[in-house]
Amino acid sequence: MRVAIGSTVLQYGRANGHIDGIGTYTQALLQCYAKQHPDEFNGFVFHGLKRKRLIGDFDDMPIPFAPNVLQSALTFMPFIGSARIDQSYDLFHATDHFIPKLRKTPVLATLMDPVPIMYPEWVSGGKTRPLKNWLFKRSAQSADHYVTISEFVVKDLVEHFRIPEEKISVIPLGVDALYFQKVAQAEKQAVLDKFKLQAGFFLFIGTLQPRKNILTLIEAFRSLPLDIQKQHPLIIAGGQGWRSDKEILALQQLEIEGLGRWLNYVSANEKLVLLQSACALVFPSLYEGFGLPVLEAFASNLPVVTSNTTSLSEVAGDAAWLVDPCSPSAIAQAMQTLVESPEIANNLRIKGMQRAQEYTWQRTADATWALYEKILGKAN
Repeated sequence: MRVAIGSTVLQYGRANGHIDGIGTYTQALLQCYAKQHPDEFNGFVFHGLKRKRLIGDFDDMPIPFAPNVLQSALTFMPFIGSARIDQSYDLFHATDHFIPKLRKTPVLATLMDPVPIMYPEWVSGGKTRPLKNWLFKRSAQSADHYVTISEFVVKDLVEHFRIPEEKISVIPLGVDALYFQKVAQAEKQAVLDKFKLQAGFFLFIGTLQPRKNILTLIEAFRSLPLDIQKQHPLIIAGGQGWRSDKEILALQQLEIEGLGRWLNYVSANEKLVLLQSACALVFPSLYEGFGLPVLEAFASNLPVVTSNTTSLSEVAGDAAWLVDPCSPSAIAQAMQTLVESPEIANNLRIKGMQRAQEYTWQRTADATWALYEKILGKAN
């Protein structure tokens, strides 16, 4: 079985020092396949940047991938380069929004969530957003089968992409083994010193953007007793995203008062230290296709407060304190209880660690490889 992996974001993320959720997922599949299926998997990553070594023995093919996918969606014609792919591969797996229409080779598309379609006001794009959404939907509908990352997302894909439910398979994401590793105290202290932090803070991880609901989190934090705010400041780790001016101003005010910090992007190792040094992860996002920070916190032995909506309750199960993400008082109550009741916090730590062990990238890769075989079995 000859499989090609298509992605436009992984190389960009690696070049810029920040790999997003799609990039993390793609990289995990590549690493697992290279170890487990070295003879069968002859995969390459397609992207719109110049040729550059990606990972291990993987390199990119000299095809202007992203522009050709868009041209294919606009003209309703097969992807330019389709014949070459048909000759080289048995199956093409598109892990991001650029999904080629091929003549003969079956295409599997990973659709993590339909946020740009459902909530265009939450994403960047301006006046071109309607065109981008149309192209996204058009290219997505050309795939032969689809994989998504939670049961919750399935109904939204059916509704907003008009994809038959029988063409959608659910394969959850995994958590990197890195997050189960305990960081040495000296290394931990070095990171805390770098950011001028002391252990015991509330932590949020994610890009500053409307759907992450950071303003509501700040409102909840502000309603806590002042002594709790001082002992457990609010730390935000994540880059600046779309329409985040209000969030930045609110975080700057917290920092002026000595009650919080915005750290911007942090490395994987720095994130691990933050997770192992916090008193709780507070993640009241309004929409997530999965919610990987929740699993990363579980694996890091950190109690979690997260939303009782979208996929987050599905992923967290009973291992997190679930709250209404639109209720600052409910979020604040959970935060206060976790710092005042070690017994409740420790119970969530135990449940969280057990939950995290159910989700591994190897499990994700094995299920995805089995799906390849199933798709090819039907195609043949």
